[in-house]
Amino acid sequence: MTVYPPDEEGGRRVQAGGQILGRAFSVHDVAALLQTAGLQDADEMDVVRAEWIDWRGGGPEFWTR
Repeated sequence: MTVYPPDEEGGRRVQAGGQILGRAFSVHDVAALLQTAGLQDADEMDVVRAEWIDWRGGGPEFWTR
């Protein structure tokens, strides 16, 4: 999974398996996108700790340019 750098509005594109899952504005949004993609038990702590998420342009604490 890849979370791309924040855009001008603070949104970050989220991609998994070559497919865009959506745009997130917080760690909560990333967790919700994971749940929609089939990981129903994913929560914010999973997102912050996951080593399989490639955070580009800053980690889970960066939501502005």
